[in-house]
Amino acid sequence: MKIGFVRRGFSPSGGAENYLNRLAQGVANAGHTVELFTTGEWPKAAWPFGAVRRLRAISPIAFADELDGLTTSCDCLMSLERVWHCDVYRAGDGVHRAWLERRAKFSGRLRGFVTAINRKHTGILHLEEALFAQRGANRVFTNSQMIKDEIVRFYGYPGEQIDLVYTGVPLAAFSNARIHRAEQRRKLDLAENDVALLFVGSGWERKGLREAILAATACANSKLRLLVAGRGNPSRMRKADVQYLGEVSDVAPLYSAADIFILPTFYDPFSNACLEALASGLPVITTEDNGFSEIITNGIHGSVVDYAKNIEALRDAIQFWSDADVREKARPTILERAAQFDIAKNVEQTLRVLLQPAASAAAVSGKIRNT
Repeated sequence: MKIGFVRRGFSPSGGAENYLNRLAQGVANAGHTVELFTTGEWPKAAWPFGAVRRLRAISPIAFADELDGLTTSCDCLMSLERVWHCDVYRAGDGVHRAWLERRAKFSGRLRGFVTAINRKHTGILHLEEALFAQRGANRVFTNSQMIKDEIVRFYGYPGEQIDLVYTGVPLAAFSNARIHRAEQRRKLDLAENDVALLFVGSGWERKGLREAILAATACANSKLRLLVAGRGNPSRMRKADVQYLGEVSDVAPLYSAADIFILPTFYDPFSNACLEALASGLPVITTEDNGFSEIITNGIHGSVVDYAKNIEALRDAIQFWSDADVREKARPTILERAAQFDIAKNVEQTLRVLLQPAASAAAVSGKIRNT
């Protein structure tokens, strides 16, 4: 098969980009041809798997419009981007309506009003409506039960046409990185008895960085060091005891140096970073609003807090996992759980979806014309 993948933007530390590269590698290794539909943002060197078709449009609606008018020889078009039509849509970015609903709970009225009239949000909601309510996607797969339920609840998309395929990571790349732990801790100026609390992610407001800072500060532990990797504006959250590392393309060394991973997100379909941390043997502190929380057990593989604003619960979780003996005892169980989510299993399950008759048929209504 020739499989086309659609992803509009690019971030060197983006979870979706990392996932797509891993998936494309696995699909290509399975003997299929792959092609990427993207914009000029995606570096040529970051897609060594096959052809790249670069669209001129940048905004979500304009990109979807341009894609809709293309002629392609792909047997199956799988989009990781909200577009008008595709054979298979991976809802890795979640349900925008669900995110806006959550955001309204912790944002003021003015923010809610601005969001309501924001053209970007309106455009994304139109595309979502086309994919789900108007059945622009022949088939959908999600990376968590949370997102599957939201698609059915908000848009009435048939549940039997939604496949749940949990994210996978190359386990060896993270579990083996620990052999460099001492070296990486020296690079980060971490003392032997420092407790390194790691946050990885962009979109700091949504992913709860402010709440992570508040919880870490509430611990009042002079040995606790909060490390932050990802794209954001540190000046808006500046604290003397937070070390900002910027965007990091290779995060495995950071996980090897860390002791605890924290992502108190307000909304995350399934955090790739959390799974990478789990594969590195780290206990993960996150919230019920993260689809990743479905695969771990509270107090065993990490801690699941009910809501990002529950600073007291986040503080208690950090203090619990700050005990080196607790972490060391939990590490084998954590790694055992992570072993169930290797990228090879994800690729196998994804290909099974792509090869279904509904997915391999010609694109919906001839909107994206196969030659």
